Amino acid sequence: GAYDLILMDCHMPEMDGYEATRCVRDIEEGLEKRTPIIALTANAMSGDREKCLSVGMDDYLSKPLKAELLRAMLDKWLMP
Repeated sequence: GAYDLILMDCHMPEMDGYEATRCVRDIEEGLEKRTPIIALTANAMSGDREKCLSVGMDDYLSKPLKAELLRAMLDKWLMP
């Protein structure tokens, strides 16, 4: 199915968010619509944001998640 936005946990069991993002981008190849993927991770180290963007994620949020930051991110990616 089609989704408006994906919040991608970077550290999932079996398949991490980096590999899952690559799979989503492979599926989307050649399609008109690209689903925004927002990294959601407990990592807030230098270079983590860049790693997420390099695998095809569109933006980055770190945990603990704050409601106002999530709202701003949703507005940024879902509002026309």
